[in-house]
Amino acid sequence: MANLGVGIGWRAELDLTIERMAGVEFVEVVAENVKPARLPQSLEVLRARGVPVIPHGVSLGVGGAEPPSPDRLAHLAACAQALDAPLVSEHLAFVRGGGLEAGHLLPVPRTRESLRVITENVRRAQDALPVPLALENVAAIFGWPDDELTEAEFLAELVARTGIKLLIDVANLYTNQFNLGLSAVAALDTLPLEHLAYVHVAGGYEQHGIWHDTHTTSAPEPVLDVLTELCARATPPGVLLEWDDEYPSDTVLAGELSRIRAAMSPARETR
Repeated sequence: MANLGVGIGWRAELDLTIERMAGVEFVEVVAENVKPARLPQSLEVLRARGVPVIPHGVSLGVGGAEPPSPDRLAHLAACAQALDAPLVSEHLAFVRGGGLEAGHLLPVPRTRESLRVITENVRRAQDALPVPLALENVAAIFGWPDDELTEAEFLAELVARTGIKLLIDVANLYTNQFNLGLSAVAALDTLPLEHLAYVHVAGGYEQHGIWHDTHTTSAPEPVLDVLTELCARATPPGVLLEWDDEYPSDTVLAGELSRIRAAMSPARETR
């Protein structure tokens, strides 16, 4: 996998900020927010500078019982081609069923039967895309009662069956540790990190005993600790900051990229 470096999620509200910010080595754009035939000028500016742009889907739904939509796959493929992207990323999530939209990235039932169905969905998606596909682990506030595998075991088996790349969100690992008691370090020890495409980092907050992965605050130290643990096990091709609303100053965002770089350093002492 190509070396991407440290990047930030591109949002229209941050276009000028990202264009003038030093140290942005790649960006990610929500695929549903762009039209391949008429890309935002800011993305064209970044591409002209040689900054890789990765389309990141949020609605494909490979975690459902139904095969992924050909139209959604065609859009992702067109985004990849228009952006000359090195890969496309999506979520291992349930988003719709029976014509109803969940409105959220829900965890999939981690059963052997679910694994069989999702394997076929992933293969369909891979066949439809002109570049490699990476799947992201999701944040959860509940788990299914019939789960037979941990999330890390499920992803590892999916990688073994399909060769899929992994987008590991360390904030989501922390969320699941906080909400469900699933050890982030144990997950890192189980995941096949040699298939790592890149990493997400984001902030959130606790309310009434539940951690909410909001992407609206600085990444807390425990999330950066998970990043440090990951970097002790593998060298991530890229690490990207997500910030989706309540946007801070340019200085704060630049500081967040510096915090990410520090957390990636082997000299950082893990607390």
